[in-house]
Order: sequence, then structure tokens, then C-alpha cells
Amino acid sequence: MTENQPPLLRTENLSRSVKDRVLVADISITLNQGDILAVVGPSGAGKSSFLRLINRLDEPDSGTVYLEGRDYQNIPPSELRRRIGMVMQSPFLFPGTVAYNLCFGPRQRGETLSESDIKHLLASVGLSDFAQEDVSYLSGGEAQRVSLARTLANSPSVLLLDEPTSALDSAAEREVEKLILDIIRERRLGCLIVTHDLAQAKRLANRVMVMAQGGLKKIGTAKEVLGAGSVL
Repeated sequence: MTENQPPLLRTENLSRSVKDRVLVADISITLNQGDILAVVGPSGAGKSSFLRLINRLDEPDSGTVYLEGRDYQNIPPSELRRRIGMVMQSPFLFPGTVAYNLCFGPRQRGETLSESDIKHLLASVGLSDFAQEDVSYLSGGEAQRVSLARTLANSPSVLLLDEPTSALDSAAEREVEKLILDIIRERRLGCLIVTHDLAQAKRLANRVMVMAQGGLKKIGTAKEVLGAGSVL
């Protein structure tokens, strides 16, 4: 990022409550290209709620988000969710082939993925020969990779990952972690990853934020936050 260039993503006093329960309270953070920011904290801290506000799956009560300096309230939701892609804990895939799933997002914009585009996307997630596989036959790790590839098909600038490996065994978890690191480095994306696993945060993230009761408790480099003993 140059001196006069805005951060890739910036949240400004982002807040949301439901009835009398505070889900997210006045959170301001920045994310630059190549950053992986891990969001950690106890259950109910507001981690997933924070991610949902960033691509407007939920609406904030106050505050806003800036994407490359542009207030996201001035960006059509369909464009916003293309540029801020989200991968959930349990992958939801459309019935049909892997290729059909990858083509879905571009098709909504009137674009067509070529066979070479599909091959490149699948190669990037280690599934080179899976284009015509029916998604109903995929393992959990394979399905999560397809979900990641489908998000990448939209050419996002930012990836939001909500516990993307928590349903996987340890071998599949490490494979998906490596893919995430490779993709962030290759594409120079920004990434926020919610994880309950502090060891995973240490493996993946260059920065860590700790949430508690909807608020931002601490933020810093992974070494600063995770090297100081218990953070939760």
C-alpha cells in the first residue's frame, strides 16, 4: 500500500445489536493486501456476526465498511459480495457438477467461465480432475475446496473465512490451510479468518484480533497477541 492509497478494507465503528443483545460493538480495524487477520475469542464473542456485517449479510446499526476507500453502502450488494467473498464452516454446494458450481457466480453477471478458467481454479485448490464430478460424492475436504474455488471464481479482493476447517480431519485441515496461504500470497488478497483454534491462528495469520462480548479486546501481530499467554 502506498502512502496515499487507502487500506484494502476498513471497518469504522461497526456495531449491531439484536433486541437487547450486543453482537458487535464499535469495531474499527484495517486490512491490507496480503494480510491474514485471525479473529479469535470465546463462543458468543461476536466473531461470525462481525464477518456477516462486513459483506452485508447483516446490516449494521451504526458504523460502516470501506472497501478500497469506498463506503460499502454505496456498492450494490451483489457487487460487494463478489468482491468480499465468504466461505462458511459447512460448505453449501448447489446440486450438480463441480464445474456447475464454479460457473454459478460469473453466470449471474452474464459472464462465462472457459474450460481453461475452470481447470486453473480447480488446480489452484488441488482438484485438477474434478470438473465433472457430482458434488454429492465429494468428501468434506473436497467440498470445502470447491467452495473456496467457487468464491475465487468471482475474483474477490477480500476473503472472509468462517471456521473453514473446523469440520475437517487434521490431514484435510492442513491441506486447506496450505491452500489458503498459497492463494492469499498468489493473488495478494486480504483475508479475515474466524477460528477457535489458536494454533491455527498462529500458523496462518500475520495479525490477530481478540473479541469478547461483541467488542474488540486486543489487536496486533500474531506474536504480540498470541505470544502473551492466555488471550481468551
